Amino acid sequence: MDELNDNETVENQEGHVEEIPGVITTTSIAITEFLKKTKAQDVINWGRKNSLWFLTQPMGCCGVEMIATGCAHYDTDRFGIIPRNSPRAADVMIISGYVTKKYLPALNTLWEQMAAPKWVICMGDCSISGGPFYESYSTVQNIDKMFPIDVFIPGCPPRPEALLQGFIELQKKIMAKKDRGTDY
Repeated sequence: MDELNDNETVENQEGHVEEIPGVITTTSIAITEFLKKTKAQDVINWGRKNSLWFLTQPMGCCGVEMIATGCAHYDTDRFGIIPRNSPRAADVMIISGYVTKKYLPALNTLWEQMAAPKWVICMGDCSISGGPFYESYSTVQNIDKMFPIDVFIPGCPPRPEALLQGFIELQKKIMAKKDRGTDY
């Protein structure tokens, strides 16, 4: 593994390696490894944990509960959890309810448009196991094989309190650096 060097090394005309004093060189891999081992990564994760912006794309009856979670009674803003309408501004995708085979390509497009790091919450029995639409001709089964799900929230439909608890669990994973949807 490359380490951070205090001096740059260059090869001269005779083929000998020389160091240039005062010049620091490194690689992006070395910087990533360095950040993983320092308190800087903890500060970065603290910022990510406290600014989870979720993509609003309600599906089925779980979508109503997701919308209710963003309203004034539950006030997700106090946790730094803010609904967003654009996938380019969101970092959490909530798969709320059943996903039809016709909607899956659009859902994949939304996922690809989100910037990394990004996370996925799977909400409701329909999205987790198919619910009453299990093995239906039009619904997608095993959504966890298509997206890296970080948190599963069971229920039919789960209450807004359960979604808040799911966000809190995601925040714990981010701080513990054990989330699956990131690439850092």
